[in-house]
Amino acid sequence: MLVDKRFLPVADLFFRMFDKPSQGGGAIAAYLHGEPVLNVWAGWADKQRRWAGDTIALSFSTGKGVASTVLHRLAERGLVSYDAPVAQYWPEFGAAGKEAITVRELMSHRAGLHKIRGLVPGRYGLLDSEKVAAALAAASPDARSRTGPGYHAVTYGNLVAEVAARVSGVPFQDLVRQEIAEPLGAEEFGAAEYWYRVPPEQRHRIARVFPKINFLPTPWATTSAVLSRMPGIKGLAEAGMAEGFDEVMRSPRAHDAVMPGWNGVFTARSLARMYGALANGGALGGGDHRLLKDETVEQLLETQTRRRDYVLGFRPNWRLGYHPAWVAVRQQPLRSIGHYGFGGSGAFADPETGLSFAFVTNRLGNAYTTISDGRFPRLGGAVVTAARMT
Repeated sequence: MLVDKRFLPVADLFFRMFDKPSQGGGAIAAYLHGEPVLNVWAGWADKQRRWAGDTIALSFSTGKGVASTVLHRLAERGLVSYDAPVAQYWPEFGAAGKEAITVRELMSHRAGLHKIRGLVPGRYGLLDSEKVAAALAAASPDARSRTGPGYHAVTYGNLVAEVAARVSGVPFQDLVRQEIAEPLGAEEFGAAEYWYRVPPEQRHRIARVFPKINFLPTPWATTSAVLSRMPGIKGLAEAGMAEGFDEVMRSPRAHDAVMPGWNGVFTARSLARMYGALANGGALGGGDHRLLKDETVEQLLETQTRRRDYVLGFRPNWRLGYHPAWVAVRQQPLRSIGHYGFGGSGAFADPETGLSFAFVTNRLGNAYTTISDGRFPRLGGAVVTAARMT
């Protein structure tokens, strides 16, 4: 483990969160000015196994930030333009009135393709990325996207992955290795866990997600059907509650697919390393490991829309594939970028302090909600406070 003395209060807070198996386990990691300052873990990967330094965790929407960074690498080389129509790179996407939707709009959740309910037949149809991409290309955009964003909770990753694969000619999982792990020297630093399709020989390291995905006492099918008819929150059901999705997310088959909107598997140290570069002008190690140019990072920090999100019901202030860090401090890091995941995982970069921070866990929320139990905002607030004091 690694704990810089300036971050001892963060480590103390973290260790107090995991006293017994029912609290699960997790790991946190941080970089400051391009150097690692924190890497600790605690708790249980399952009832019979303690969390270890090499434990990996399904981190849900946290993977959207990694997928977005892949596309930014391709954009920096001129393979894709943010203001070009998606159909320029993916001709089939131009169907059903989508011919003018740009990459910028897609990356800020304004493509109107948030709906996952009924998109493909069968509960395991969502694991067929080619089938999902074809269905999205044929779908009509939601009319609400003309006035504001609508969080693409599941579909975002498929959309970004398809564009990236089309412009590069490389399968997306290979792109993740080429565009994220290799430039960061991740193998050398023991932080190469940027996986959507998890290598079979590595799956024994995955922590067991618990206690449940469904956050209401009724069966998943009933819950999703009822919520999809309720004004104000039906967008959440449309975007994230497909038939049998609770079973899909818990199934080992989820690790055979490449679904970057939700099935990313990471360590905290791998996420902190990627965001550490974004917090430090795009590079680590004095420029030896460059991920993006400084001017590209500046573009990523720009807010793309301040309108209310019709799925989430609030104003996320979407960046190009990220949202700002929401942490438990009075003065928020407004120029930050990152992405949080269902259940409480997340990672972010704060260029103003040169800080990156990541948290992964297998315990989904608490007795009241599975969406999050506030551990990450509290830890994030503590680490931001420590970074500002330095």
